[in-house]
Amino acid sequence: MKIGWNGSIIHAEEAVIPVYDHGFLYGIGLFETFRTYGGRPFLLERHLERLAGGCRELGIRCELEPGALRVWLAEVMAANHLEEAYVRLTVTAGEAGLGLPQDDYEAPNRLLLVKPLPEPSERLYAEGKELALLETRRNTPEGPVRFKSLHYMNNILAKRELRGIGAAPNAEGLMLTKEGWLSEGIVSNLFFLKDGIVHTPSVDTGILPGITRARVMELAAAAGVRVQEGHYTWEGLKRAQEVWITNSIQEVVPITTLRGDDGARTQVGDGAAGPTTTMLLRAYRSEAGA
Repeated sequence: MKIGWNGSIIHAEEAVIPVYDHGFLYGIGLFETFRTYGGRPFLLERHLERLAGGCRELGIRCELEPGALRVWLAEVMAANHLEEAYVRLTVTAGEAGLGLPQDDYEAPNRLLLVKPLPEPSERLYAEGKELALLETRRNTPEGPVRFKSLHYMNNILAKRELRGIGAAPNAEGLMLTKEGWLSEGIVSNLFFLKDGIVHTPSVDTGILPGITRARVMELAAAAGVRVQEGHYTWEGLKRAQEVWITNSIQEVVPITTLRGDDGARTQVGDGAAGPTTTMLLRAYRSEAGA
């Protein structure tokens, strides 16, 4: 496999992160995950804006220009014989010695990793998947708003819990805040439809402000559907007419079963993708050129 490394392309085994890179020592680094449609990265400017904002907060001197990134990505995809790709762009702080930094990080490392997209499953988008309530609580964000940072231990612990509780094979796990509010999935943002209003947990619950989340909110509003952010409970979610999750790779995925932390299951709606979920998926894919 070949990867992008600081603007070039090398074999993956040739890439070396220095032991004094603060991405390795302290988890100081950020990443963005997105996908291509027709070989073109979707919503790239938004991903790069979020990345650049996080880098400024962390004192990492790194701003990537969309046009240059598109060229670099096309070269990395071609080197791996990929027409479409699952893409991860990572920025690590770079070398800064042992101990907490005194100044900004002037020489970050940039990695561009690609792999084939998962095989599409229209059955998934028609029949949906299970959302399992976890005991693992969502930790508080690193700053005022959660970074998409290299420190992913909370998500990994949640994933380990999900594997051990007897949820459906393709289930997503849902974390609550320490106060008991709905937050987000392990790798997804949460939405639900109730009484004609689309609801999603507020960013102040500590969730990642997802790029796909934001676009889906805009698409719902453009379709004349009221969108509301707030603090919600699991019991309230069980009364929703539709539930779905979003991320940049899987797009808009219907949730048709809710699994409580006691193992009890609740069917959402009639057990299939609802009309609002389906409308938003179609609108999202139409815009992406899928």
